[in-house]
Amino acid sequence: MSETFVTIARYQYSSEAQIVKGRLEADGIEVFLKDNITIDTDPLVSNAIGGIKLKVRSEDEKEAKAILKSIKAYAVDDNGNPILCPNCGKNEVELYSTIDSLKAFLSFLIGIITFTLPFHTRYKYICENCKTEFPVKKD
Repeated sequence: MSETFVTIARYQYSSEAQIVKGRLEADGIEVFLKDNITIDTDPLVSNAIGGIKLKVRSEDEKEAKAILKSIKAYAVDDNGNPILCPNCGKNEVELYSTIDSLKAFLSFLIGIITFTLPFHTRYKYICENCKTEFPVKKD
């Protein structure tokens, strides 16, 4: 029996990682969180160090990934309906922030230099099934 841990997920905030950790432990899977204390101390370094790593024993990897897939929340619209991919029609769509324009990049730089939150953020959806990217619809 191997004592090696493998990373099965990454989270930006420790609260997300702790919730998933509790769910996996409830199913009898031993879980280890890496970098959670560092990120709790300084949340701004989360992206720089790759977030909080959720690790499980290598022999539990397949079962843990199945549990994660069953509880994963995908993007929904304002009415709570799942957002469907325009390419494949599946609801495995997640919202991501992007820096895809000069305005977004300059906003990001000003936020870093002044230690403030970015005042201009662009978002897009990405389908995890077919990797199609599409814009957030403005109402």
